Amino acid sequence: MTMRIVREWRGLSQDDRGASIALGNFDGVHRGHQAVIGLAAAAARDQGLPLGVVSFEPHPRRIFQPDAPAFRLMKPEQLARALDALGVDLLYLLPFDEVMRELSDEAFAEQVLHQGLGVRHVAVGFDISFGKGRSGSPATMQAYGGALGFGVSVAEAVGEGGGDGESEGKFSSTEVRNALREGRPELAAGILGRPFAIEGEVRHGRQLGRTLGYPTANVELDDYVAPRFGVYATRTRLSDGRTLAGVANIGVNPTVAGEIAPRLEVWLFDFDEDLYGQVIETDLIAFLRPEAKFASLEDMTAQIDDDASMARMILSAG
Repeated sequence: MTMRIVREWRGLSQDDRGASIALGNFDGVHRGHQAVIGLAAAAARDQGLPLGVVSFEPHPRRIFQPDAPAFRLMKPEQLARALDALGVDLLYLLPFDEVMRELSDEAFAEQVLHQGLGVRHVAVGFDISFGKGRSGSPATMQAYGGALGFGVSVAEAVGEGGGDGESEGKFSSTEVRNALREGRPELAAGILGRPFAIEGEVRHGRQLGRTLGYPTANVELDDYVAPRFGVYATRTRLSDGRTLAGVANIGVNPTVAGEIAPRLEVWLFDFDEDLYGQVIETDLIAFLRPEAKFASLEDMTAQIDDDASMARMILSAG
């Protein structure tokens, strides 16, 4: 990764200042986000500036709605890789702490963007809000840019509308989450521009899959939005770069006694290596069926065989 990650806005070196930046949360880095970043990239090219992205960690929604269900589409590591692939030079992953939360929109523009980051250009989405009370808007950002000496560009809504209900209105992180909760990973991928992926460390489970001949790699969902519980055709990237086809269950595995937290349990086809403690990333390609409680382990294994056959067919076609 050639992109630099900066986690502060005060006391920066000159190398970390003076960029053309895109401002937003960018959870998912979907096609609407990419349009905002594209505007910042155009200004960077025109003015010979580094390209930056300003985002926040933790996500402000986690602070303001602490009891809301998990909603993240990306971990910070995935965000960094996605932005690096888009040619971003600097990721400002700023702490959304007590100081940041109390800044007015004007103070944010002046203290963080102008004085702290020394931005030369700011690109925002048409619906951005910023500052305490979410009082800032594209219009106020343009006013602050005029007063403080940085350019501002505003991305229009990006989306598709075919009237068929498949993808209407603007691309948004909310629409991606809705698609995943409905068990429509293909629609989520269309908005993101790539499959939705769950990344995490492989942890020990109950070893039942290995006993039955279907060894699974188990990854907790943690802060990820919970996709519809059920079985998916998947592709998984290992830490060594290999990508393997598989079939996964997302849910709580109700057939087996004992409650577990929602997790991804992925069976990698034609693979039998120890992955415990390694970080893997699994793309959800297609939804096969809802999670079910079976009358017996025999019924469950028969269904797993059917699921695997279907997943192999879908993945080979793709």
